[in-house]
Amino acid sequence: MRSRARTHVATLLLSIVLASAVLAVGGGAAHARTPSPSSLLSSAIGLPASVDGGAWSSGHLQGTAIDRRRGHMYFSFTDLLVKTDLAGRPIGSVTGLTGHLGDLDFNSADGRVYGSLEYKAARAFYVAIFDGSRITRMNMDARTTDVLSTVHLREVVRDYTADMNGDGVFDGDTGNTPDHRYGCSGIDGVAFGPDLNGRGGGRLTVAYGVYSNTARTDNDHQVLLQYDVRDWRKYERPLSEDALHTSGPASPAGKFFAYTGNTTYGVQNLEYDGDSGNWLMAVYKGKKAAFPNYALYVLDGSKPARRGEVKGQPRPESGRIVSLLPRGLHHEPSGVYGYESAGQYGLVSLDDGRYYVAEAGTVDSGGTTLRTGRAVLHRWTGAAPNPFAVRGPAD
Repeated sequence: MRSRARTHVATLLLSIVLASAVLAVGGGAAHARTPSPSSLLSSAIGLPASVDGGAWSSGHLQGTAIDRRRGHMYFSFTDLLVKTDLAGRPIGSVTGLTGHLGDLDFNSADGRVYGSLEYKAARAFYVAIFDGSRITRMNMDARTTDVLSTVHLREVVRDYTADMNGDGVFDGDTGNTPDHRYGCSGIDGVAFGPDLNGRGGGRLTVAYGVYSNTARTDNDHQVLLQYDVRDWRKYERPLSEDALHTSGPASPAGKFFAYTGNTTYGVQNLEYDGDSGNWLMAVYKGKKAAFPNYALYVLDGSKPARRGEVKGQPRPESGRIVSLLPRGLHHEPSGVYGYESAGQYGLVSLDDGRYYVAEAGTVDSGGTTLRTGRAVLHRWTGAAPNPFAVRGPAD
């Protein structure tokens, strides 16, 4: 009798939780490891149709990341990181960044947010690592609090500063030059996913920014670096913009090339989709007439990288080539596949066919222009030209 009574009470409690979920408004984090009333509630509701990142006196929206277990969304506004709940209520922010904070991704292995961070004038490029659990109030200074550590990327510096014409002069932050190997302008897109060589194992993938330059032929690839971050604690250093450090791996675990044609500043948002096994690269369109200049390229995750020619280089060069998925729009003269879609301001795969696709905008506040951003729920359809369709939380 006691066992049956306990079962009846448990069933009644579950019914109350599920009934409450039907009446509740807003979204919550799904898939908590240990079921609880709050996790059951959020599972019943599902994720919200959109998450508002707010309006800020900063740069435009660069990237987004989600911590589903804790119910948090992160927004990168160029020099500002904002943390919200899934109802769009601000929880905290990180300020004091004078470099360029770009794309973000959440690492479920250590519960931290990783982003690209550039200091082009200082020829320094980092992966910024934010401890979201310590972001508990607004306007936390990245330099004086313990919310941020950084890891230096030496390989990016080598390509960014490469003297390609041999004149002994570094031409600086400009695309109107033959310098910068592969047209490297720094870094932007970041995402966690498997080894592109097809050997399994998780990697952090960092995508180059690439200058728009229609006069050269060696800048027609997207360049992807992969790193095993499990031992990165030994490299991590606090951010000190007055004395930028060079603590980081000597070289990446892998370097890969995707032939898309030149783009304007390379991969803005990179995302791995665990549902399809493919990688998405959202870009600002290129300007070369010989290429289709799509806004989204998809890497075929079923095909490991192969050794092949890195086209258009001053001297013959081979590298690890990754293949575009043969779906969507196809430009026969170049052989390039792709899509026309958003995603350049933020792209988050939920690994079940759904994505948060970010929208960026502005709003006037008493004569001051504020930057806005929100993440909107979509479903992948694969249809051309735009493979995303807006969906509500129940879809």
